[in-house]
Amino acid sequence: MDWKPTVMMMAVVIMYAVLNVLTKMVFNEGMHTTVFIVLRLLVAALFLSPIAYFKERKSRPKLTMEIFVYLFFSALLGASLIQWLFFLGLRYTTATFASAFNNTTPMFTFLLALAFKVEKIDAASRSGAAKLTGTAVGLAGATVLALYHGPTLVGAPSGDHLAAAATHGGARRWAVGSVALLGFSASWSLWFILQSKIGTKYPALYSGTAWMFLLSFFQMAAVGAATEKMSLLVWVPRTALQAVTVVFAGVGSSGLGFLAMSWCVERRGPVFTTAFMPLIQIVTAGIDVAVLHEQLHLGSVVGSAVVVVGLYLVLWGKSNEASIGSKLPPPSLSKPDWDIPEETENRT
Repeated sequence: MDWKPTVMMMAVVIMYAVLNVLTKMVFNEGMHTTVFIVLRLLVAALFLSPIAYFKERKSRPKLTMEIFVYLFFSALLGASLIQWLFFLGLRYTTATFASAFNNTTPMFTFLLALAFKVEKIDAASRSGAAKLTGTAVGLAGATVLALYHGPTLVGAPSGDHLAAAATHGGARRWAVGSVALLGFSASWSLWFILQSKIGTKYPALYSGTAWMFLLSFFQMAAVGAATEKMSLLVWVPRTALQAVTVVFAGVGSSGLGFLAMSWCVERRGPVFTTAFMPLIQIVTAGIDVAVLHEQLHLGSVVGSAVVVVGLYLVLWGKSNEASIGSKLPPPSLSKPDWDIPEETENRT
């Protein structure tokens, strides 16, 4: 058995979990969300552009205006908007809670694929029933995550006087963070739908990704210039932790992480790769509680568990559907309708 894809995906899981916690730490230090995103996108574009140039210099299609527009909206949905919404949710909640919303993306993607008629479903089949059930279960889990906080399971609860003073503001921040994370999942799902179109029009994976990060850098830089103070100090990481996190996010998550997952998809398929995503939340939760001493609430545990069950139902439906499709003989190999059955030949 080839263990390399498994080892690779476990490394990706740990990398993303560490990144989520590091990002929460630099936000706690006061680093602004927009500044972090702009610097991360710049590092990612600088890292991936040379790789894309040399790897696809002979096979890269011509960049037309139509393709550029597609890439612009790919950058807007797949890098600018999802990062801004995710990090806004991360700032207002916890790393564990924010990681849980990664698992809702397949359910949102499935619903949007149905709405845009990218995917069809046979509700009477086992695969179709599993995908529908998994989507409903996953969305129910996301609702629990967003609306139910619950008692503290791990971590010392705040003192009564502090809790009373922070209840209203804390609840409002948590609600804003939950809405932002739901928007993150929806935006990422729209990006997957758009990618199915871009993949046919511009089949250059590395170049398309490098363009996406470069365009999203300019998009978020424009947002930052309009909303941030035009001072150099704002745009320069103030601590070593902030500088390390920016480089780690750009090179590790956006660069090496993307390349590693693409390699695993080629070797073992998308279902295998996606199945590791819930582990990011589990590892994040362990680091979150141990390092940041964040509280772990019953609502997060219950909602996350329900989301993971829904995710694996959807993945099982997709996997079963793919396996059934691969077993069907191609039309050219099927027996012609005009062939005379053997029994008829014998009787004549």
